[in-house]
Amino acid sequence: MNGVIDLHLWQMASAYVFVLILLIIVKLKGISREKEILISSVRMTLQLILTGYILVYIFDNPSPLFTIIVLVAMEGFSIFNIIKRTKAKLPSKLKVIIAASMITGTVSCLFYFVFVLINISRWYDPQYFIPIAGMLIGNSMTGISLGVSQLTEGMQSRKDLIEGALMLGATPKSASKQIIDNAFDSAILPTINSMLGMGIVFLPGMMTGQILSGVSPLTAIEYQIAIMLGILGSVALTVIMFLQLGYKCFFNTQKQLINLSSLRKK
Repeated sequence: MNGVIDLHLWQMASAYVFVLILLIIVKLKGISREKEILISSVRMTLQLILTGYILVYIFDNPSPLFTIIVLVAMEGFSIFNIIKRTKAKLPSKLKVIIAASMITGTVSCLFYFVFVLINISRWYDPQYFIPIAGMLIGNSMTGISLGVSQLTEGMQSRKDLIEGALMLGATPKSASKQIIDNAFDSAILPTINSMLGMGIVFLPGMMTGQILSGVSPLTAIEYQIAIMLGILGSVALTVIMFLQLGYKCFFNTQKQLINLSSLRKK
């Protein structure tokens, strides 16, 4: 197959016509989003350019240290984004659980993928390790963000039902079961929906990138199937760990529901 076509600077610049179209639409509709659109476009461009130069250096100088640094950075930013984007004011203990769930779930799935599925000779090979880590962490971040939102909102909206169940002798776990189940379902649903439409409704990013770079479509499909199953496992593991530990933060040592007004951000 032919190699990838290199894009010139003017071709890259011409892609921003789509940003211009969006700016015109929001302007005509009277939607005040121009600033956010421009900032996100510029930030995305600068971040990707910087990431590109960093990856070029790492790929040319493969090292376990560099690979671990990148992994720690990705985990750190993902945890920061989860906590920052949550509407509720999270207790410190719940933040620790978010971090522990993200790290444990994604790292365990990542190393299983590297050592068992693709079985590369150098586990720290950045060509494989970094892209796979990015996809697992990125999707798990989305899943656990949904889980956090659904759990906190569910605890607040169903406060009376939980307290009623506790007064009737239910344990915190059984009183929160419906909320936990709904949160888990909401967190994994985007991944399941993505899998349902994959290959028919759309071609996923990893597969598209490999095909554009000249890889055989069959090889690209093999990798895409493996990574999607890895993503499914990573999302499920991180979310279930968070929910099974996180709900306990909403109850005190006497198994009573805490004051949920403290969760509202000022």
